[in-house]
Amino acid sequence: MAAPTTTVQTMNSLTDTSLKPVYANSQGMDSVSADSGTLQDYLLDFMEKEVGSDLKSLKNVGHLLEKLREENSVLEEQVLTDASSVPPKVSAALSAAEEASCSVEDLLQREALISKRLHQHLQDAEPWMDKLDQTLHKVNTIERHVKYLRCLQHIEELSVWEAIRAVDSMAALDAGLNQSGCSHLQGFLQETLHFWHKIIKDRLTTDFEKVLTQLHWPFIAPPIQTLTPTANGQEISSQLELLVSQLLALQNSDDLISQRALASCQGVPAIQPASSAPPPSQAPPLCLPIQIMLLPLSKRFRYHFYGNRQTNTLSKPEWYLTQVLMWIGNSKTFMEERIQPILDRAGATTSAMVELCRGLLSLVQEKVASDASRLLYDDALFCHLVEEVLQFEKELRGNHSFPAVLPGLLHLLLEDAILQKWLTVEKKMAVEKMDAMLSSEGAWSSQYKDISDMDELKAPDCAETFMTLLQVITERYRSLPCPSAQLKFLGLQRELVDDFRIRLTQVMKEESRCPLGARYCAILNAVNYISTILGDWGDNVFFLQLQQAAVSLGEEGVLGGLGVMEVGRLASLEGSLFEGLLALLDRLKGDMMGRLLEWTMREITEKVRPYGQDRWLSLPPQQDQSTMTLSSSACPMMLCVRDRLLNLHQVLSFSLFQLAWQGLAERLDNVLYQEVVLSNHFSEGGAAQLQFDMTRNLFPLFGHYCKRPENFFKHVKEACILLSLSVGSAILLRNLLKESMEEEARGGTAAGDPPPESALNELGVYCLAPCDVLILLNLRASWPGQ
Repeated sequence: MAAPTTTVQTMNSLTDTSLKPVYANSQGMDSVSADSGTLQDYLLDFMEKEVGSDLKSLKNVGHLLEKLREENSVLEEQVLTDASSVPPKVSAALSAAEEASCSVEDLLQREALISKRLHQHLQDAEPWMDKLDQTLHKVNTIERHVKYLRCLQHIEELSVWEAIRAVDSMAALDAGLNQSGCSHLQGFLQETLHFWHKIIKDRLTTDFEKVLTQLHWPFIAPPIQTLTPTANGQEISSQLELLVSQLLALQNSDDLISQRALASCQGVPAIQPASSAPPPSQAPPLCLPIQIMLLPLSKRFRYHFYGNRQTNTLSKPEWYLTQVLMWIGNSKTFMEERIQPILDRAGATTSAMVELCRGLLSLVQEKVASDASRLLYDDALFCHLVEEVLQFEKELRGNHSFPAVLPGLLHLLLEDAILQKWLTVEKKMAVEKMDAMLSSEGAWSSQYKDISDMDELKAPDCAETFMTLLQVITERYRSLPCPSAQLKFLGLQRELVDDFRIRLTQVMKEESRCPLGARYCAILNAVNYISTILGDWGDNVFFLQLQQAAVSLGEEGVLGGLGVMEVGRLASLEGSLFEGLLALLDRLKGDMMGRLLEWTMREITEKVRPYGQDRWLSLPPQQDQSTMTLSSSACPMMLCVRDRLLNLHQVLSFSLFQLAWQGLAERLDNVLYQEVVLSNHFSEGGAAQLQFDMTRNLFPLFGHYCKRPENFFKHVKEACILLSLSVGSAILLRNLLKESMEEEARGGTAAGDPPPESALNELGVYCLAPCDVLILLNLRASWPGQ
């Protein structure tokens, strides 16, 4: 019994010292409850497990005790160290705990500081939070209002479109009732249409004007920079497109009401232009959005250029014409980049820029028509107005590409009174300028006389100024839309040319006493210059078109006096409208050239006479002379010919000089042939001397102006050939010619014999007839037996 007791005691001691750690280590528990009941239950369970009910197994208690002691020793070594040291794990745990404690204290301090700052910040931000809350509340309220208004706008847009469609349907119904005879029904429909149309149009006009104001329309001054989007640019663009589209949809009913209003005002007198271009009243109505855009510009135009304003003066039409052109130029970018795309998307076929020009033109047309009628009795101001209108039209068509099919301002100048005044003033001013240019000091000198490359025509200043005057008149009336009016100006030009020709003839008669003088030649150059220019005009497309118009219209002012054949030639473009003038000018030029050559030949002929009286029959043969020299009696003639050629070359134009030297050569050929050749007999030496004088001296004088001058002295050249023939050739040729002439006298020809012309051609004789050749051969003195 002692063993069990000892065993129990031993177990109790083990419980206190070793079982708790062993259990904790093996089972993974952190601690064992100190409760006695729990401990006893634990012990009983342990004993039951290790010993069980078999008392014989108690012998193993010693081994168990030994095992437990070993485990306890191991645990003690792990926890127990020297008295002066701390266990490593405990030390590390304590250090970590201390660091954690310090960190916790630091975090607590920081948390307290941050909490204090946060509390202070919240106190400071509380007023701002209150204000922000109020602002957010207002924003939410505004957003709700905006959504509400957008909803209202959407509803209104739907209603506007429906109203526009309804008005358009009423307009179509009104057009359908025109032939019905239901006057009361149609009257009621028209009143209803007008009522609703006015409401819708006023509403859209007001909204459209507001949008245009936001876009800075109208552009009175040139824009500083290109159009840039604003903060609400997208919204404005949407509104602009919507309003333009709605106004376009309202166009049909607006046109109908406008036409009805125009028909009720037919009693107002209107200018009926004498042109084929349609007047503004017949042009299609302006695009409705453009009509509204023109309102502020129309107000500005009427404010500045009507009434008692200083800008409204008859002497300054360029002020309002230039102003309108500036408005067109300033608005071009806006119309092309903002309005035109909307019109294209809406399916409109109109051009925004053209519509704007048409609207502004209507203002200018009214102003020009009013001013022109007030200037009919003031030539200077009237001319100034016409010039400015022509310049405006040119810039409008050129720089702003306004279509030619649409009327501008020129049709206003075709009203009968204005056109007649224009023609009268044009003629009056042209005559005054002709008087001035003919009486000026440098009238007969060429302004290009020192520039050889530009002075080919050698036109005097008066002729060049006159043709410039005619060209300026042509440029003024070229763009007129009415061919009949253009033909009136052409008639005026032909009248001026004939007047100038008569003046030249009068001056020429005064100078005809000295045809070789500088003024006489200048007049001849003037006639030739005018004739050349008119010849070029006859081939010009513009004048050819006028020629066709004159034939088709039967203009008596242009075709008067022409027969059927002449009119037919004009119709087939074989002739020109200047043929009559060209014939008169050519006649004058021929008379003057003939007088010039006659005067020149009179002087040369006097020099030829001593040469013709030379000793041609007694001159020694060529082989008896050491060298051939020019006959002394020919020197004055040669010098005179040379001087006159040089003088004519200097004072006459190129074409006239060509005629002059050729005419001079022809006349000199005849004079030499008659006065020298046919008036003398020639020895062999005389014939050689004549040939030397002609081929080596006279012909080279004309060689400066052509390659083969001898061809212009055919009689003299062929006479020299015949007179210089050898005796045998001369005898054979004379016999041949005599036999041929005898055969011709008997009425037959020798069979198989060549004609005498062939023999002459072989010798180089083409101009002289066989009878003349016989005469020349008989002038030879070197015949056998003589």
